[in-house]
Amino acid sequence: MLSGDLKQLQHKLHIQFRNAMLLKQAFTHASYVNEHRFSQNQDNERLEFLGDAVLELTVSEFLYNLFPDRPEGELTKLRASIVCEPSLVQFALRLDFGRYVLLGKGEEMTGGRTRPALLADVFESFVGALYLDQGLEAVRQFLHDHVFPSITVNGRPQMSDYKTELQELTQHHSMGALEYRIVEERGPAHEREFVSEVYMGSKCLGRGSGRSKKEAEQQAAAVALKQLKRSDG
Repeated sequence: MLSGDLKQLQHKLHIQFRNAMLLKQAFTHASYVNEHRFSQNQDNERLEFLGDAVLELTVSEFLYNLFPDRPEGELTKLRASIVCEPSLVQFALRLDFGRYVLLGKGEEMTGGRTRPALLADVFESFVGALYLDQGLEAVRQFLHDHVFPSITVNGRPQMSDYKTELQELTQHHSMGALEYRIVEERGPAHEREFVSEVYMGSKCLGRGSGRSKKEAEQQAAAVALKQLKRSDG
């Protein structure tokens, strides 16, 4: 059975899965499966593998048609700027994919829902699930609706500045000053991860993580924006 949230996601995306279990699997993290060993749940890692390949193909096709005069090497670089973790994280954040992920308790407590690598993986898993369920044309339509519009005239994705957007929103409503705090640093030096929280007074509005302090702050701002817009709506 699908949760109400995943039914709501289908409605929001105007996509109805024929095999609802594929959609559920796309949003099921390995940590959740490990904590529910006797259930029939499958994690999304195989779908992630497939989705990565489908994205490579569909983005390649899009760039090939968009830039008929560009050489192979240039198209390869443009594709890499779209099918990479920072870009996939942005796409996942815009669609609020983190909200729908089934996580184990430990992963939830350590901020897994906003972890960049997890969000990028979930985006790929969703693409893989959509491909299996409805084929390449459905994937093309999904990307046409939610990814390709953010590709600029130079072929690179337009990255959102969530901190500026949050600042403008809070100033417009005279809500008070924002403060970003790095609350945790984890992982080895070559794979450092920072955790940031954004506060208004004593209230934490959002928490995010990233490979740099700047990226962690952007993630925290994105989460805060989602929460504020949801409470407004």
